[in-house]
Amino acid sequence: MAKSRVRPERELARVLLEEYPDDAARSIETSDDAESAQMLAREGAETSTALIRRLTPDRGARILAGLPDDVLQRTIAALNPNRVAALLARLDPDERERCLAVLDPRLAAELRDMSSYSADTAGALMDPRATTFRPDASVRDVIRRLRTFRSRRIADIFLVDAEGALVGSIPLETIVMSQPSTRLDGLVQSLPVTVQAVSSRDEIVETFESHRLSSLPVVDFEGRLMGVLRHRDIVQAAQAEATANAVTMVGASEQERALSPPWFAVRKRLPWLQINLLTAFLAASVVGLFEDTIARVTALAVLLPVVAGQSGNTGAQALAVTMRGLALREVRTRHWLQVVVKESLAGAGNGVAVALTTAGAVYLWSRSPGLAMVIGLSMVLSMTIAGLSGAAIPMILTALRQDPAQSSSIVLTTVTDVAGFFSFLGIATILMSTL
Repeated sequence: MAKSRVRPERELARVLLEEYPDDAARSIETSDDAESAQMLAREGAETSTALIRRLTPDRGARILAGLPDDVLQRTIAALNPNRVAALLARLDPDERERCLAVLDPRLAAELRDMSSYSADTAGALMDPRATTFRPDASVRDVIRRLRTFRSRRIADIFLVDAEGALVGSIPLETIVMSQPSTRLDGLVQSLPVTVQAVSSRDEIVETFESHRLSSLPVVDFEGRLMGVLRHRDIVQAAQAEATANAVTMVGASEQERALSPPWFAVRKRLPWLQINLLTAFLAASVVGLFEDTIARVTALAVLLPVVAGQSGNTGAQALAVTMRGLALREVRTRHWLQVVVKESLAGAGNGVAVALTTAGAVYLWSRSPGLAMVIGLSMVLSMTIAGLSGAAIPMILTALRQDPAQSSSIVLTTVTDVAGFFSFLGIATILMSTL
């Protein structure tokens, strides 16, 4: 008796799948994944291919992963490679590799290439597990499904058509406030703002800021939903990059940790320390050019660290602000003139204020108006140059397609030391008669 009941049920399922695939797809959307995969496996690759084409990407990916290897192989071969890549991207890495392992090596390699994106693009930064539904689904279907996503952060749900193209999005609070029987297409107010999977992080940040979004769907060139970007994830990625920059700016390795072995630290730091030594000799050679001036006015040697210290701090401030702007994509190389002018003016303004204080202190100490004037003028000049350099160095490295964080502070220290020493001792030489 039990077997006789099973056969009519299977026959009914076969008829539903073959004759009414759209209705079957709607039914499978709310069914158990494992049971749906078993049912499709019994019907073969042709039926499973037709159904997976009609399923939302979330459900299609999970059912695809549940198919036996032989059915999986034939199903993937029959599907559009772009569609397959989008489905596989939603799976965990282990599941994805299991699916790829049963395919022809050339097809598997093609799918891997299609799923890989440059580190700073939307495709690399997105979460491929966007929560998708059909437009004719109800609020009740959404709530039932969301209860299974306990570990997933969801701000919006997305509606896709039979081809996987994005047709709308609905905030989660709208779902919660609606009647259970309400159809989702009746809750869509407008088409969502999207970015391409190959869009750069600059474009992503600009889109987030201009539209004040909490999440941003990522689509391919045919408008199919690939994944979702969340504002918090983009901010965390930018913060992680900024943290790495803070380490590399001083010549340490991005891979080094607080408890890394001492010899690892030595191997990573020593080359930059040797470079720093060469730059220190360069700064010292500038001082050597004015040896006669220092011999005639020994007070100049006492005041040299004051000028170098202030210009170094000014440059470090400009460098930190510019590096942060680059890391968070607040500025780009096309903004170089604005950034350099702004930091130069900030350095000059601070230089005037610091120069007045320093000149007053030096006059009280030395009773020499000439010495006070020399250090005041050199302070303004050196701090202006330091501000300009702190902004220009990372911008130049970025324009040359180099890492702007890599030991920028070492280069900056050289520039500010040379500028400070040269301006102070040069002005002193010119105004020697007043000292």
